[in-house]
Amino acid sequence: IDATIEDGRLLQACGHDCERGIAYVHEELTCPKRMLTTTVQVIGGSLPLVPVRSSEALPKELLLQVAARLREVVLEAPVSEHEMVIEDVFGTGADIITSREMPCARETG
Repeated sequence: IDATIEDGRLLQACGHDCERGIAYVHEELTCPKRMLTTTVQVIGGSLPLVPVRSSEALPKELLLQVAARLREVVLEAPVSEHEMVIEDVFGTGADIITSREMPCARETG
């Protein structure tokens, strides 16, 4: 997509196949967003970490802050898929949820 921008405003966009292309360019200029995927610690799980993701794209400038907050989170097994980890993270309206289940570790003996 080729875009003409003046004073931070989108004046013209060429090379897009649909209207979503224009919306994407506008969002990238005004408030770029990205999905966040990472892991959080699990106590008593079959693995030490469980993958998590944002329920929707987050403002790009908050990604490192959200990741830092998730480093403080410790879940206890068992963990269900789509379990709420943080609701409405930093007031964005997006939730952080698990993206797989994590059963308890098998006891040896």
